Amino acid sequence: MDTDFCHSFPAARGMQAGRPCYVAMCPMRLIPKIFVFDEEEVPAELRAQRTLNRTRIPEIVEYLVNNPTGYTISAITASIDGKVTFQPSADTGPGSNLGVLSVPMDVRILINDGQHRRAAIEQAIAESPELSYDNIPVLFFIDEGLTHSQQMFADLNKHAVRPSDSISTLYDHRDAISELARSMIKRVEIFSKLTEMEKSSISNRSTKLFTLSAIKNSTKALLLKGKGDGVDEEEKDLAAAYWNEVTLHVADWQLALDKKVATSELREQYVHAHGVMLQAMGQIGADLLVKPRNQWAGILKGLKDIDWARANPDWEGRAMHHGRISKARSSVVRTGNYIKHKLGLPLTPSEQAYEEGETI
Repeated sequence: MDTDFCHSFPAARGMQAGRPCYVAMCPMRLIPKIFVFDEEEVPAELRAQRTLNRTRIPEIVEYLVNNPTGYTISAITASIDGKVTFQPSADTGPGSNLGVLSVPMDVRILINDGQHRRAAIEQAIAESPELSYDNIPVLFFIDEGLTHSQQMFADLNKHAVRPSDSISTLYDHRDAISELARSMIKRVEIFSKLTEMEKSSISNRSTKLFTLSAIKNSTKALLLKGKGDGVDEEEKDLAAAYWNEVTLHVADWQLALDKKVATSELREQYVHAHGVMLQAMGQIGADLLVKPRNQWAGILKGLKDIDWARANPDWEGRAMHHGRISKARSSVVRTGNYIKHKLGLPLTPSEQAYEEGETI
């Protein structure tokens, strides 16, 4: 009988919310075979998991395949629809919470959290069979019915907090664009002293003026970089030179750097203290950097003559909508268009389309 055959895992036994649970290290090659995720055959109201977002899977597969000796993958949480046995280790005694978990092959093991990891592991092993010998931690619960499994899924995802783009940029040492942003912190004085490194928004009382995520996105636009593109030292130097030149011609930034004005006051009163301006300057710089340095440096001197005050009605419909700063793509482009006009720079056809209301 099938019940005579089991999957056996070295495991640790524990209790959570009054229910037994087990943490086991599961070989990757078993993940596609023993974990059920039957989204096509079972309607949503009868499932314990959400429908797969298949656009997420290739990114995880690429990460696993490209980093065979350096990837990190979090645990899968699953429910076992049937009886299991736990045999304490002989070395630690009958009451030990370390031992072997045996799961009959005829029971269903449903994923509560980790269905995208499961699908990615299956594809990654097909591309790199050596991954099949690695292990992934699995947290097993004993299934108490569909309602409880659905509640587990809701609870797990309700309390999951996505890290901010700034802190992801700070910690991501594989991504060249994140490294580019961190290098700007070292090479541009105002960034080094006035950047919020962990959050992607700045509170009213913060003493910072920029976020690391805004610097990343603006410098990415400046150098016309896409996902996966590399960045060499010469490009980093050029980007730093550009941002240092911009800083020279925004007097209020210099005052903030010298602690002669509060950054909170600048955010309250000026457009240049918000990410929409930094992003716009990144896009403008992409056009400028094709020119010799003495030319684009000379053009940037015109920044001194721009009225950056939020009270300036020219910013409405550009950096602001109904008096509030806007981060929308259209706001970035139309803010850049206004700055270009003040600097005497022509608009590209796509930028002109925003002015004529043809692009939203």
